Amino acid sequence: MDIVHDISVVGYGVEDGNNYWLVRNSWGTQWGEEGFFRVCRGTNNIAIESNCSWATPKDVSEKTWHMTTDAEKTDPLNDTVVYEFPQPEYSGDDSPANKAPSTGGCRVEKAVFAGGEKKHSPNAWDVISADDVPDVADWRNMNGKNYLSWNKNQHIPQYCGSCWAQGSTSAIADRFNILNGDMATSPIGLNAQAIVNCQAGGSCDGGDPADVYKYAHDTGLAHSSCEQYTAFNL
Repeated sequence: MDIVHDISVVGYGVEDGNNYWLVRNSWGTQWGEEGFFRVCRGTNNIAIESNCSWATPKDVSEKTWHMTTDAEKTDPLNDTVVYEFPQPEYSGDDSPANKAPSTGGCRVEKAVFAGGEKKHSPNAWDVISADDVPDVADWRNMNGKNYLSWNKNQHIPQYCGSCWAQGSTSAIADRFNILNGDMATSPIGLNAQAIVNCQAGGSCDGGDPADVYKYAHDTGLAHSSCEQYTAFNL
C-alpha cells in the first residue's frame, strides 16, 4: 500500500472495546473532531503502522537568533515560485533527497533516512515495560495539561501538498513541549512554511518527511514566530 499522507499521532485509547490511535491532521480545526480523528489501532488501518518516524530532543534550553545570510537568500533550492503546479526541480544540489518530487502526491512512497537513524538515547521500549504503558494516552490532556502545538491547515490560502512538512514539524514540536514539562510557559511551534520554502524535503507537490527530521538534526528548525531558529538537538 502506498502511503500518500502524513499526520502526527498524539495518543491512543479504547472506545466500546475498539482500540484506536488519536491523530492530528493538517486540514484545519473545522475538519474531523476539531482537526483530530481516530484510526483503528493494531490492524495497520490506512497503513498507519507501516512507517512511523519520531524525534527525541536532547536539550530544550538553547535558542539562537538567526540572521538570514545572502547565501541562504539566493540558495537555488529556495522555492521562488509560490503555488505553481507542478513546482520545478531546483538545480543546486541534485541529490535525490533535495529534489522536489514531481508525483503530485503529498509525500514520497516511503520515508528514507539518509545516513540512518540518529540515536543518542535508548528507545522507550528498551526502558519501559509493556505492563507500565497506560491503556489510554492523550497528550491534549495529560494530567490536566495540553502538551500539543497548535493545529495547522496546509490548504490556506490555497492547496499545498505539504503534509510531509506539516505532520513532521507538529510531531517534533510536541516532543519539545513534552520534554519541557511543567517548565513550559508557552507551547513551542515549528514553522512548516520555512521547511517548504527551503525545499528541505520537498515542495507543495509532495515530499519526504524523513528529510525534515534530518534537516532538524543538521540545521535546526525555525520557530513559528519566524524570529529565531531553534538550536535544539534531535
